[in-house]
Amino acid sequence: MPLYTASSLKAELNSKGWRLTPQRETILHVFQNLPRGNHLSAEELYNVLHKRDEQISLSTIYRTVKLMARMGILRELELAEGHKHYELNHPYPHHHHHLVCVQCNRTIEFRNDTILKQGVKQVDKMGLELIDCQLTIHTICPEALRRGWPAMLPSNWACSRAIAQTEELEEDLSEN
Repeated sequence: MPLYTASSLKAELNSKGWRLTPQRETILHVFQNLPRGNHLSAEELYNVLHKRDEQISLSTIYRTVKLMARMGILRELELAEGHKHYELNHPYPHHHHHLVCVQCNRTIEFRNDTILKQGVKQVDKMGLELIDCQLTIHTICPEALRRGWPAMLPSNWACSRAIAQTEELEEDLSEN
């Protein structure tokens, strides 16, 4: 699957009778500039756009990320927070999976070609086309375990690595 540009997104949308709106193009641009390994929920995307004075409603963001996920442009991820996150759907060899700490929500990406090959094999056997193949492994980080997870931690606790990762993402997004 190729990475989308505004013109390729426009062509695909037009082929389905839809338009490339300025809002869709802006959202695509945010994901194209999202540092690899980072994911955004619709609410986080709304906050990023709001800080840039982009006037895109949360409902438009929800509709757009759902549409882009159905088209295969974005990957829809079920991580630990109880709501969906999104990232660009990079083609192989950048295909990856996720380890997620259910306590602090830290997400670590990893590659495993065996998982992808098994997915391709199953899809081919059934005559389908692969859009995405992802495995999410839910974990507990070592810092949470050391601090007595689950009984001894407050519900809003986050490990120091997760806090640093969030601050780094906010800094990267404010630069774009």
